[in-house]
Amino acid sequence: MTETAAPPDLATWLKSRTDTELVGTLTLRPDLTVPPPSTIAVLAGRAEQRASILRSADTLDTLALTVLELLAIEGAHEMPVPRTQLDAAIDKRASVKAVDKALTALRERALVWGTRSLRMTPAARDAVPWRIGRILDSTEVLTPERITEALTGIDESSRKLLSTLARSSPTGRTRDAAPGTSPDRPVQKLLQAGLLIWLDEQTVELPAQVGQALRGEPISDPTSMTPPKPQATKNALADINAAAAGEALELIRHCAAIIDALAVSPAPALKAGGLGVREAKRISKATGLDEAQVSLLLELLAGASLIASGTPDPVPSNDSGDDYWAPTAAVDSWITATPAARWHAIASAWLDLQRAPWLIGMRDPNDKPVAALSEEVRSPAAPRDRRTILEYLAELSSGTATTPTDVSRGLAWRRPRSAARFGLRPVEKMLDEATTLGIVARGALSTPGKALLHGGDAEAAMRDALPTPIDYVLLQADLTLVAPGPLEPDLHDRIGLVADVESAGAATVYRITEDSLRRALDVGLSAAELHSLFGTHSRTPVPQGLSYLIDDVARRHGRLRAGIASSFVRCEDPALLAEVLTSSAAEQLALRALAPTVAISQASLAEVMNVLGAAGFAPAGEDANGAIVDLRSRGARVAVRRSRAHFRSPAVPTDEQLGRLVTELRAGERASTAGGQAVRSDGTRATGTATLALLQTALKVRRSVTIGYVDAQGTASQRVVDPVGMGGGQLEAFDPATGEIRRFTLHRITSVALVD
Repeated sequence: MTETAAPPDLATWLKSRTDTELVGTLTLRPDLTVPPPSTIAVLAGRAEQRASILRSADTLDTLALTVLELLAIEGAHEMPVPRTQLDAAIDKRASVKAVDKALTALRERALVWGTRSLRMTPAARDAVPWRIGRILDSTEVLTPERITEALTGIDESSRKLLSTLARSSPTGRTRDAAPGTSPDRPVQKLLQAGLLIWLDEQTVELPAQVGQALRGEPISDPTSMTPPKPQATKNALADINAAAAGEALELIRHCAAIIDALAVSPAPALKAGGLGVREAKRISKATGLDEAQVSLLLELLAGASLIASGTPDPVPSNDSGDDYWAPTAAVDSWITATPAARWHAIASAWLDLQRAPWLIGMRDPNDKPVAALSEEVRSPAAPRDRRTILEYLAELSSGTATTPTDVSRGLAWRRPRSAARFGLRPVEKMLDEATTLGIVARGALSTPGKALLHGGDAEAAMRDALPTPIDYVLLQADLTLVAPGPLEPDLHDRIGLVADVESAGAATVYRITEDSLRRALDVGLSAAELHSLFGTHSRTPVPQGLSYLIDDVARRHGRLRAGIASSFVRCEDPALLAEVLTSSAAEQLALRALAPTVAISQASLAEVMNVLGAAGFAPAGEDANGAIVDLRSRGARVAVRRSRAHFRSPAVPTDEQLGRLVTELRAGERASTAGGQAVRSDGTRATGTATLALLQTALKVRRSVTIGYVDAQGTASQRVVDPVGMGGGQLEAFDPATGEIRRFTLHRITSVALVD
């Protein structure tokens, strides 16, 4: 635009904007479209409302808000301010290109208008999150060293006063600010030390840098008009992806461990929702994970609908009638999916999770620890904050890492109105979560993480990052075996059946024991199949001790046979069955002999197997045909509840919808400026007849009319149309704004006027 003076008001300026520019403004400020404004004058009135302006300013950076501050100081809310006057106030502290970009952002949001001379909406001054005029304060920089030295030299009461200002508003009112007050007063001492700024006789202000130091935030110059540069560390992208893949494998393993623990013993849900500290400790002990890890993984599993609260099947033996946290039916398909697919299910759930797991363990307003899966962890802004942090990393070159301190400082400059949400602690915690998920590794965004953030094929990216599955293991003489990488799914399942994980990492160490071999025999594997498994897949010789152990366990295994009678126990060796019948296990199971080689029990087959196994008899389960059956329980399951979302993001109108709205606005403007005496309908027969008569006249003489119309949603509008027909309770008219024939219900037409 090339005008020499800014338009006198916002409405006039908006009318001069192109349709594309108006669509851009409505895209940035979608709240202006609800309900649809009838004219640009109405749109301008909404755009000047304080609440709408504050929402639109949340995404402005420090430079744009400083420009607003300078324009407010120069009086742009009352009169035009020459652009040269703004440039003189900035005084080369920012480049002309950067200032142009900031002004463009402000114009796009309809907070500022004009080019050579500038105006601003009065309420835009309230969008500046600091005191108007701070930019004019002394330019003396409070360095971290100076602040630390000054804070060290104050007493406890003075520090308490500063801490109160740091936690609340930085501006405080006190009579001790008046000139002539004794220099021994705490406020006067703090003013002398530079830890407070004098505003007037009753008002002081805490400098932003001092507040940052007291809150433990990175100290930066709040008046800087240039963004801080992060300290970047370059890493090989392949190394970052490898580290991310390792974290992903650990994540999957730990999630599976928690699912197994809850399947065996569902955790009672608290009355107020969530999981109690005692249950979290139990799960921590069962899985070998610390409580912070357990809390995060519980939130992730719940977010991915892999665990939920409800009535589990089967119900625990000590059921209290309350809900339990247990795996859902979705777990069965998740367990059998590929590692990349399992990672993607968890990682995508975290990215959109409207909860802040890092709050778990902190104190709530009642000074009680925040529990995992509780209502206190809910945070509708969490997905937006995560994406903002990850986008900051994504803007760095591939493989470039930076520190949480630099991320926090950079986001505080980019989003000063939301600086509290991007303090050092929240940023550190969210980056820790992203690292646990393999989205971030070594301080940089991984390739799978970038694909997840930007809507790419994150699963394929993680599949490429994960090591190629191997089909071999390394047997050791001490009955351990090492998997030097991720095993192929089938081999992984079989090794997990015959051996127990001793340590996990890039290489997983398993230990083979009598119990693990008996577990494999219980599900139907034979001694020959076990020998074949190790002989085929071991790159090292099979230890002789392992061969002996397999044969010994297999020889003792299955000599007793348990079936369903409710259950029966049979044995080809009468002496062994007689030994069972005289044991404490027989009394517990109420075994009764039917023959020298057969006994029956009313206990379930699974219970018979467990009790006899615990007594050292190593029974094998069989079906009606005598074949070995797999009696492993899949654990408890709960149904997934379709819960109503606590928070729903408002629907964002599409460009096509906004384009139609702008067309309607132009039509409304044309109708509002068209002349002619209007006939208004008040619902009576007389006014209705007059309205119809005027429409019939316009139809006969082929005159355009301005009609007021209320649609089915109750939205009132005005438009200029050319009547082409009328009948059946409807008016057919050509609408120049859309270039189409439209139908208007006659009883919804509120006014008609011939266009002059």
